[in-house]
Amino acid sequence: MKKYFYFLFSIIIKLILKIYGIKVGKNFYIEGIPKIKINGKSDNIEIGNHISIFGSIDLRNRENGKIIVEDNVKFDHNVRIVSARDGVIKIGENSIIGPHTIINGGGNVTIGRKVIFAKNITINANDHIHKKFSNIIDQGFIYSNVIIEDDVWLGANVCVNKGVSIKKGSVVGANAVVTKDTEPYSINVGVPSKKISERKD
Repeated sequence: MKKYFYFLFSIIIKLILKIYGIKVGKNFYIEGIPKIKINGKSDNIEIGNHISIFGSIDLRNRENGKIIVEDNVKFDHNVRIVSARDGVIKIGENSIIGPHTIINGGGNVTIGRKVIFAKNITINANDHIHKKFSNIIDQGFIYSNVIIEDDVWLGANVCVNKGVSIKKGSVVGANAVVTKDTEPYSINVGVPSKKISERKD
């Protein structure tokens, strides 16, 4: 009965999203109420086929910011995605985005295929300018792209800073702060994160 309710609920939510002008593919499933804040172009948000959202999701764009979700992506509850300026946030096929993930654009954020996010992941393609003798809140931001390649696993509470490329097959352990590029198939931990090992055959 519960599954049937969410099936009908998802059809209604999909129609509402399309009324907003958001592109939504087939077999869309959601269990929560989406929060939509569009201060840019609504058709810059594209949701692919076979998307599952197991709770609420918060989608925001402004200026010419784009959000693209490819096919077969799964979202846990309370995920927030914010795209701004000319930035593109793209989530690749068959990826899993864990609960309480926050993705802040401004620059591009590219997430590859079959990527796994645990809970409380934070990705920032921007940072506050923090020069001396001026209030940080008045200084604006700097932007740089973030790339997370295919087959990456981010453990709980990982923070990925602007300008970082997490290479294919990398593992980042819980509570790490990623401030520089990783090596392919490396295992990384710490604040800031450092390579400690590699994935074995």
